[in-house]
Amino acid sequence: MPKRIACIPLLLSCFVVNASVQESPSPTLNLLAARNKLPAVKSVQDWETRKADILEKMQIVMGPLPTPEHPVPLGLEVLERKRLPFAQRWKVRYHTDDAKFWVYAWLFLPTVESKTSPAVLCLHQTTMIGKDEPAGRGGKNNLHYAYELAEEGFVTLAPDYPSFGESLDYDFGNDTYVSGTMKAIYDNTRAVDLLQSLPQVTKNQIGCIGHSLGGHNAMFTAAFEPRIKAIVSCCGFTRFHKYYGGNLKGWTSSRYMPRIATAYENNPDQVPFDFPEIIGTFAPRRFLTVSPLHDHNFDVLGVKESMTAAGAVYGLFNANDHLQAIYPDCEHDFPIDARKVAYEFLRTSLSN
Repeated sequence: MPKRIACIPLLLSCFVVNASVQESPSPTLNLLAARNKLPAVKSVQDWETRKADILEKMQIVMGPLPTPEHPVPLGLEVLERKRLPFAQRWKVRYHTDDAKFWVYAWLFLPTVESKTSPAVLCLHQTTMIGKDEPAGRGGKNNLHYAYELAEEGFVTLAPDYPSFGESLDYDFGNDTYVSGTMKAIYDNTRAVDLLQSLPQVTKNQIGCIGHSLGGHNAMFTAAFEPRIKAIVSCCGFTRFHKYYGGNLKGWTSSRYMPRIATAYENNPDQVPFDFPEIIGTFAPRRFLTVSPLHDHNFDVLGVKESMTAAGAVYGLFNANDHLQAIYPDCEHDFPIDARKVAYEFLRTSLSN
């Protein structure tokens, strides 16, 4: 049987829990109000109209999501196999958008009693070793979540983000994407294709988890990928207005969204979407943010504002309990107590 980290109650002394009790949103954060020539949101159907508008505006900034009639075959290849006490660990590669190029990843296939298992796509932070960190092969011990979730009995897949790991030489200036963000989103949708193709995976029980770069990569992907049933973002976001005082330069490299600089002058007042809207697109799917109180990258106040605003959307679906937040008393990190909560959240969310 796989080793399991002992689960703990959601209410911990080092956490502030339950986003719904945080500050009321300002008018600019009212996701149910009329905006962009769309009517006020009064029903789930109204929200679906608003959601389509949000996804359209994200694609104005990120570039269009590819929707090929005939996607490139994955061509999955297993490069290495190792038997661990709780799982098989495979190094794999597969195609996403071009048969000439590969995405490299670590795949864990746990030894469990059930015929199939839930799967979690595990996205790494900004680190040159890329996929190796969540797979437990280097980097920070607190970020080995692909390895630890495999110990918990999940199938896990940890791929490289373009320009990290074995994709260090990826040339954003020579591809067909407007942004590195959209390239990563499409790669991740193909990773979901791969997971659903595996006989070991329960096809409708797929989650996503990430820290920092991986945290917002998970959120961006889930906005466009409805097959992701549960999302965990650690240290992954704050409102654009709360990001370094509204200076969005950090979002504008080729790895992210250059149009934030070239079309929107790094000004959050001009960018046509923000994280409250992104979280709203998840509803009624399950979302957990792990947002430390002292994260200097992502101001926790902007997280709380986002969660409060998105809570109004979840209320339309009578799914307020599907939107959860914990606020560890630490800096930009994913400590063990927070990981225990995240793993239990994924277990509960992907159990039915």
